[in-house]
Amino acid sequence: MKRKTFILILVIEAVLCTVLSIMKADFSEGLAVVMAFPFEQVGILLRSLSLSGTIGNIIAIVIYTAICLAPAAIFFTLKKRRRLYFGDGLLILMSAVLFVVQYLMINPGYISSFFGKAIELNISRAVLGGSVYSLICSYFVLRILDLFFDSGTKKLQKYMIILLCLLNVLFVYMFFGSSFSNLLNSIVSLRAQNIGNEHLLGVTYVFLVLQFIVDALPYILDIFVVFASLDLLDEISADFYSYESVKSAGRLSHICRITLVATVLTNTAFNLIQLIFAKRLMVINNSVHIPFLSVIFVLAVLILARYIEENKKLKDYNDMFI
Repeated sequence: MKRKTFILILVIEAVLCTVLSIMKADFSEGLAVVMAFPFEQVGILLRSLSLSGTIGNIIAIVIYTAICLAPAAIFFTLKKRRRLYFGDGLLILMSAVLFVVQYLMINPGYISSFFGKAIELNISRAVLGGSVYSLICSYFVLRILDLFFDSGTKKLQKYMIILLCLLNVLFVYMFFGSSFSNLLNSIVSLRAQNIGNEHLLGVTYVFLVLQFIVDALPYILDIFVVFASLDLLDEISADFYSYESVKSAGRLSHICRITLVATVLTNTAFNLIQLIFAKRLMVINNSVHIPFLSVIFVLAVLILARYIEENKKLKDYNDMFI
């Protein structure tokens, strides 16, 4: 995918997330429906088929058994074609879980006795479907890890590019979706709790916006880190010992350093400014940010940059004698 096309996709995602946040879209009910799909619909179909008569009941049992045994069938098919990996065992577990989940979907009357009457039926169905999707996701993650370990350097670089692009998609959502939505919710909550005192909320509104900036700034900076990482991967793929590779590694370490410094200083500055205006604030959010993982990441990038630079010097030195 070209860089300009990818940036355009991120911009479209940012606009959509912002619009949905402003519209206060509630995804909770929609998520419950998605998590129960298609198990709920299959359950309804098989229940209707089962109640249609003896033949329909037999057909329903056959379909039910076939659906539930499908992952196990995939397991034994893979066993014949290639060596099995650790994650393949989840397919057997998936079949066992499907027998329980699909049975409860066919007979929803048993769901309340399984979960208790305190949980709503649609939530219970979502939990049942989510258990299956959890196994599916776990299986694919383990298979991807196996794929990584069986791949060469070039393929690993391609996989890393894909993961970095997905990471940028996540960062855009965290800024324009999650963080911006939290800001709007905080403003609405502040208004609801201070009816009649709206004239006193001006400074608090400003600090809510500042809190949003402090919390969301790392996501924007991380987007630049990802783009710098993609540039480094492109240069390494072309020529690991090139001057451009050394330059890209140095640029990446520099951007990581700026990101870390900006994150720490903005958090500290916000806490101090908030302390100064504490008397005029209706809401105070004080946090201590210790970017331990970020420090480790910056250190790893610096080591990589030094490694590339030293290998470049060693190669140039050896080329002098050839």
